[in-house]
Amino acid sequence: MTGSAHGPRADVLAARRIVVKVGSSSLTTAAGGLDSDRVDALVDVLARAKAAGVEVVLVSSGAIAAGLAPLGLAARPHDLARQQAAACVGQGLLVARYTASFARHGVRVGQVLLTAEDVSRRAHYRNAYRTLEQVLTMGALPVVNENDTVATAEIKFGDNDRLAALVAHLVRADALVLLSDVDGLYDGAPDRPGSRRISEIHGPDDLTDVEIGSTGSAGVGTGGMVTKVEAARIATDAGIPVVLTAARHAMDALAGRDTGTYFHRTGLRAADHLLWLEHASSPCGALHLHASAATALVGRAGPLLATGVTHTEGEFAAGDPVELVSPAGQVFARGLVRLDARELRPLQGRSGMQGAEREGTEAEVVRLDDLVLLPQAPGPAGVARQQPVPPPAPRRITIRVRPAAEPVTNAAR
Repeated sequence: MTGSAHGPRADVLAARRIVVKVGSSSLTTAAGGLDSDRVDALVDVLARAKAAGVEVVLVSSGAIAAGLAPLGLAARPHDLARQQAAACVGQGLLVARYTASFARHGVRVGQVLLTAEDVSRRAHYRNAYRTLEQVLTMGALPVVNENDTVATAEIKFGDNDRLAALVAHLVRADALVLLSDVDGLYDGAPDRPGSRRISEIHGPDDLTDVEIGSTGSAGVGTGGMVTKVEAARIATDAGIPVVLTAARHAMDALAGRDTGTYFHRTGLRAADHLLWLEHASSPCGALHLHASAATALVGRAGPLLATGVTHTEGEFAAGDPVELVSPAGQVFARGLVRLDARELRPLQGRSGMQGAEREGTEAEVVRLDDLVLLPQAPGPAGVARQQPVPPPAPRRITIRVRPAAEPVTNAAR
């Protein structure tokens, strides 16, 4: 890509691997079919980036929306069976359209369909990484989507924004670009005189009191601004900057120009298994802890030992993810357990034992490098967290929910 960028957005221009997510409403017509002109416009931008040496992974919604018109459906159905039928028809149409459009630039595409299970199980997670890495290495452009034809309510990501954030970490992307039909966050309703676009978000405090909506009036997507902000949090926590803007500004976003809202990275890249553990794993059980054990984990003073566990829930095996619960019943962390449930139960809480019998209670149950503290969960009762440096006074941002009859606002698709 060519262009000039100064300040923090220069890292987007310098990115060598970028994940771009586009929403259904940016690809389809009002009637629900694919809009060839919109698809071609996006493809032209991505192909230009690829020609400049940037590796691009496209996370694309639109399969269900593309299947509505061919099946005679006037709107996105609410029942799962018809959603899956629409996805079955629409997925083929979507990838065929991308294949033809990218072929104009001599770019070959490959389709990757994922379910939540593909990132919630470590073996599947590694397989997905190897596949995407090989596709990129061989010069093709992966088009990723949730496998809506088989995903049930229990194993769905819920939206492709979250999927895009997880894929960005999975492929070790340098930046994530979220494209919608809304050109960023505003400090008020975008259609209200005087409302201003928020150019940068430095951290969670900038989002205090944000009120956001869900699916827009077109009714073809499942996400909204709330899912985009959550996706930005997942990515920025892992050290990946995020640009949120309208699809029509995709070229400016990839060139690092001042478009949409830029979310600064707030953390460093975590080990793959820790991001998986926090955002994508499905806990197989729970460990209820003594207050002293919870305090030690929050302060990272040492691993969790069997003596710190009061009781367990679930039938987990060694290596499974489990939730860690304080005496007050608050889930404050998640970790990979090193003992089977049947091995742990005879040892839990037996701190009064001595000699050889006590050795089992001192076995490590969860190591610190297999532990993530959940940032949005309250601290365990009786656990004193280290006091952070006081943040700057948060900017109050109010974004009202849009009634269906109003023009497009921050309640994005």
